[in-house]
Amino acid sequence: MSIRTQIAAGQTCPGGSRSRVSVTATDLGADVSTVTAALFTCPLGDDAALIPRTVTIAEAYQALLEVNYERLARWFPRAFDKPPTLDGTRADLERGGQAWFEGSQLPLAITVKAEDGWRLAGWVNLLINGPARSAEVGYWLGVGFEGRGLVARAVTAVLDHAFGPLGLHRVELRTTTDNKRSRSVAQRLGFTQEGVLREAAAFTDERRDVVIYGLLASEWRRAANSP
Repeated sequence: MSIRTQIAAGQTCPGGSRSRVSVTATDLGADVSTVTAALFTCPLGDDAALIPRTVTIAEAYQALLEVNYERLARWFPRAFDKPPTLDGTRADLERGGQAWFEGSQLPLAITVKAEDGWRLAGWVNLLINGPARSAEVGYWLGVGFEGRGLVARAVTAVLDHAFGPLGLHRVELRTTTDNKRSRSVAQRLGFTQEGVLREAAAFTDERRDVVIYGLLASEWRRAANSP
C-alpha cells in the first residue's frame, strides 16, 4: 500500500470537518491533558491525524518537548540549546498561529490514536514564500512514535496541500548530512538531492554540512499518476 492510499481518500489537507480532539501527554511521564475543538483534523489513515499546532495545545506540546528536547538539539541547530519553558512554547505557538493567518506558515501537529483519545506525537511545518511559490518542509517525531510511517504520511499530506490548493511550484527539504532518517524520508517521497552546504548548520559545539533536497509540483503530480 502506498503512502497516499493510507491517507483518507478524497481528503484535502488541511481540511475536514470540525471535531473534538483530546491530546494527552500522560504517556510521556507528564501529568498533562488538554482537549481542543480543532478547526480541522486531517486523517493520516485510521491511527493518526494532523491538527493545527496552536496555543490551545501548549501544555501537551510542552510535555512532548520536555521529553525530546535533547534529541531535537542534535538535529535542530541553536533551536534547543536550553530546555523549553511553557511561556516560550506558548509564544512560539502564537507566532506560528499568526504566521498561519498571514499565509507564510502551515504549523501542524501529528497526533496518534490511543485508548484514551489522541496523543501528540510530533510536528510538521511548511514555511511558505508566496511570491516565489515555494516552501520548505520540516518535521520531527517524539521518542516512542517512530517506525509507524507517521512522518512520511504527514509530509505526504502537506505536499498534497502545497502542490494542490496552495498552488506552490517547489518545496525544499533541508537536513544535516548525518541525519539518515530524514534523508530516507526525502528519498522515499521522490525529492532530488540538489547540493550540500558545507558547515552550514551551526550547533553549540560544532558545525555540520547541510544537504538540500528539492521537489517540483510536476514531479509530485507525475508520481501520483504513475501506476
